[in-house]
Amino acid sequence: MATAQIYPSLLAADFGRVADAARAVEGHADWLHVDVMDYHFVPNLAFAPDTVTALRTVTTIPLDCHLMIDDPDRWAAGYAERGAANVTIHAEAVRDLPRTTDAIRAAGARTGLAVKPATPVERYVDDLHRFDLLLLMTIEPGFGGQKFMDEVLPKIEAARRLLDDRGLDLWLQIDGGVNAETIERAARAGVDVFVAGTAVYGAADPAAALEALRGQALAASPRLVAPVPEKG
Repeated sequence: MATAQIYPSLLAADFGRVADAARAVEGHADWLHVDVMDYHFVPNLAFAPDTVTALRTVTTIPLDCHLMIDDPDRWAAGYAERGAANVTIHAEAVRDLPRTTDAIRAAGARTGLAVKPATPVERYVDDLHRFDLLLLMTIEPGFGGQKFMDEVLPKIEAARRLLDDRGLDLWLQIDGGVNAETIERAARAGVDVFVAGTAVYGAADPAAALEALRGQALAASPRLVAPVPEKG
């Protein structure tokens, strides 16, 4: 059984009120997703390392940093050192995968591998043991608010089979276009970690929207279970 996890994406929040956005989902979000963009790997800029430092002072929610940058080998460990609980690097950008993942772990964080929609997961199958999370992009990375790419669903199903067949204990995450119309299809395909931006922060009540999405995922997939509430 896998836990149905919802990660609100701060890329969809009001950048002038990021701390408030984090507080709005406190006690509901499993992790917060922080999209890091450098205007090179993707045509957008978002969230420097200082953002992680600042967020750690205002929320206890673990931070999931997704590095959409050209040189993750140089920068990835620094995000872990600043307090990220997971640092995801892109397969298309990393140069020295073993060294970079070792550095992230040495800094105290989990590791994730992200692939764009056209990048085959199978190309990296011998390296998956180095990771805790596999992120399949369901949009082209760079901008929030894009439409979910249904053509990625067979890739998700294949990735789920691969992880299960090899006994690899990785969370399977998607990012892009996750909302009330798409989350059930993704859950049935085998996803257990859903990054949701506009669907959460575009709602009047982000926490309620988050829990509604989780409910849909749980109803759609018998392999998913609800998270156990932390005891206060």
